[in-house]
Parts: sequence; structure tokens; C-alpha cells
Amino acid sequence: MTEISASGGRPIPAGGFERLAWFFMRASGLALLFLALGHLTVMHLINSIDDVDYAFVAARYATPFWRTYDGLMLVLALLHGFNGLRVILDDYLKGAWRLVVTWAAGFLALTLLLLGLYIVFAFQPKPLDDALPNDVEIENSY
Repeated sequence: MTEISASGGRPIPAGGFERLAWFFMRASGLALLFLALGHLTVMHLINSIDDVDYAFVAARYATPFWRTYDGLMLVLALLHGFNGLRVILDDYLKGAWRLVVTWAAGFLALTLLLLGLYIVFAFQPKPLDDALPNDVEIENSY
């Protein structure tokens, strides 16, 4: 189990990968706080949720800024979450199970990261008329 310091938190590891992972959790947590608040502000306060549709996302992704913003949020969130999972697995699993489950989680994290980044950066919006099959009509539900 992980030791708890006198202040009640995890002590700073002495060095190596664990020390880098410890600092990464703090830095990524702080960055994610601002990225998530920015995302919520743009998506829910500045714009109405009724305006968020395919055309909105296509217009947003027409600029490299929003692709980079969403890509950075994706990378930090996935790595932050899976690093936390790695720490939990290290605390509660022992022996070969720890190794197997940690590698499986790492493989899952890498797979999700690559798929997410592919979607963010390879998304090429089509005009709305070309986005739907010919037999589908858009109806106003207002």
C-alpha cells in the first residue's frame, strides 16, 4: 500500500518514473481544471446547447486552435486518468496480476488515445447536404 505522509497526502517519490508521474498528476490536474472550465464556458455558457450540432462542430474544427485544444484535453485527461488507475492497481494488486492488469490498462489507454487523436485531427467536415443519406430529411422539431 502507498504510504501516507503526516500532511495526509502521498509523499513526493524519491526519484525516477514515480517522481515524474507524481508531478504529472499535479500539473495535468491543474491544466485540466482550466481546459475543462474553458470547454464548459464555450459549449454551455457562451453558446446555447441547442446550437451545438454537426455544423457547430464542423465550424469549430475548421480552425487548428480548437482541434489542438480538444486534443490537449483528450491527452491530458486520458493520461491523468490512467496514471491514477496505475497507482490504484499498484496499491491493491500484487505479483503477476499487477503486471498483467497494468499492461492491459496501458494498452487500453494507448488504444483510446490513438483513436481519440485520430478523430480529432483527421475529422474532415462535409457540407451538411452531403453528410446525410439522400433519403433522410431534416425536420424542424420546434
